[in-house]
Amino acid sequence: MAKKAKRPTDINQRAKSIADIATGESEDTLSPKDDLKSAAAMLGRKGGLKGGKARAKSLSAKRRSEIAKEAAKARWHNKK
Repeated sequence: MAKKAKRPTDINQRAKSIADIATGESEDTLSPKDDLKSAAAMLGRKGGLKGGKARAKSLSAKRRSEIAKEAAKARWHNKK
């Protein structure tokens, strides 16, 4: 998912900015650096989607249970 350039929300201002870009009067605000950032973000997300499953698979059942108990204790600690 590539990051899109910010455009004005007003329809008339947006039309003018698009016309300026098309005629070469101004440049598009999306730079190659932004493309690189969005590509890195996509790769990070891809790894993040795998990470939890891989970690759970590598943990023993006892350790998973300990982690779950700690999480439940943290969630319910301040609730009454």
